Amino acid sequence: MASAKEGPRGMFLDGQELTVTGREHRTLLDPATNRPIATVPTGTKEDARAAVESAAKAFGASGWAAPDGQKRVQVLGRIAQALAERWEEFARLETLNQGKPLRESKGDVLYAARTLEYYAGLADKIQGETIPVPGDRLDYTLREPLGVTVHIAPWNYPLQLAVRSVAPALAAGNAVVLKPASWTPLTALSFARLATECGLPPGLLNVVLGSGSEVGEALVTDRRVASVSFTGSPGVGRRIGELAASRVVPVTLELGGKGPNIVFSDADLERAARGVSFGIFLNAGQMCWAGSRLLVQEEVKERFLSRVKELALKLKLGPGLEPGVEMGPLVTREHRAVVEGYVTRGVEEGAVPLVGGPGAALSPGLEAGNFLAPTIFDAVTPGMTIAREEIFGPVLCAMSFRTPEEALALANDSDYGLLAGVWTRDLSVAHRMARGLEAGMVSVNEYPVTFPQTPFGGFKQSGLGFEQGSRALEFYTRQKNVNVNFAPARPPRT
Repeated sequence: MASAKEGPRGMFLDGQELTVTGREHRTLLDPATNRPIATVPTGTKEDARAAVESAAKAFGASGWAAPDGQKRVQVLGRIAQALAERWEEFARLETLNQGKPLRESKGDVLYAARTLEYYAGLADKIQGETIPVPGDRLDYTLREPLGVTVHIAPWNYPLQLAVRSVAPALAAGNAVVLKPASWTPLTALSFARLATECGLPPGLLNVVLGSGSEVGEALVTDRRVASVSFTGSPGVGRRIGELAASRVVPVTLELGGKGPNIVFSDADLERAARGVSFGIFLNAGQMCWAGSRLLVQEEVKERFLSRVKELALKLKLGPGLEPGVEMGPLVTREHRAVVEGYVTRGVEEGAVPLVGGPGAALSPGLEAGNFLAPTIFDAVTPGMTIAREEIFGPVLCAMSFRTPEEALALANDSDYGLLAGVWTRDLSVAHRMARGLEAGMVSVNEYPVTFPQTPFGGFKQSGLGFEQGSRALEFYTRQKNVNVNFAPARPPRT
């Protein structure tokens, strides 16, 4: 596994990882200990341009975009199989760099492999259609790859969310430039090397490192870039959208959430309690689709919160590589400080911590890491900061409701609309809630859940467009209409 003793990692261009000397490097830290694990170069605008140049050349010369897609099917299938076989290596590296428990990283790696497998199966099924038109004409459409696509990935699921957009882009015949988050680039670099080993032509997947303000903006504004996929904060997403719009370039933006988990009194309360706990403490709450708002029907609220509290207190915190750990650290000291600020603000605004809270004690031995105790707030009102802003940490905000109509109003009272959860045995209630919720995804009686074949995206400030599913391929292609007039030529006038 990567460590500072192994020397610096590099950027991945033209099919090889290139170490860079004579410039500033970033030291990556293990979130569980804050000890160095590796160093990576700080990229520049020139590096961004070099990555785009590499992709542009490969797109034109590799034959990857051939209409039949046979090569893409074979290569993506091999990458999927190799990643699944080497899950332990990638999972350990993910945990070392990002901090989440090893069991979660294993799931992320296998999900990425399944995503590649899914899009490998679609790579030779990208087709147009024939359209009936008047007269002796044949009218049909073609779907063609865009060319060079840029993918700016987040730090909370470094490999899984990178592959989520890279896989359909490659399946559609494009060449890719991937910019992982500055804190968590290690699995992206290893994945690019793995893809090349599996036969992906050099230059079709380039990994460039650096800040969003320099490298990210250089990528988005490069005239050779034909689309941008971004997962991250709303502020950065709006900036990317503005830059892309100035060049009339399509974007997919996945920008966060403040997911409501709605528990009705008739629900299987034990199942719901476990789902609510999983939905906020998974990955230490560092999820765009975290169920961070808990809405419970009045008559069962006290009993339900008592059970969720029990589950939170039983969570084993610790370094992600240790056996039995259920919740790891936050990704950096800086991010922990931000989440701690929200916890303090919650108390100041009148919320009552049932578990955790400002300065909550941790188990001995965790002081050096970025650990934060799971926190559950009661007595939360809709106008509180913790009820409205995305905290991105293990903080649950509980409120109550009386009727389905009130639950729907509370759930929709948010700037976000990514994933919503509904817990009930009444299918009529479930379907009415699903129809009324302002969210791109609704999950009934489990939370959170998604699959490579199902769309992932949100409404309102949660973003623009959808990842995953067969329709994602459309974003990475352009449609061309062809009209052929085959009527007999008219005799010349005499």
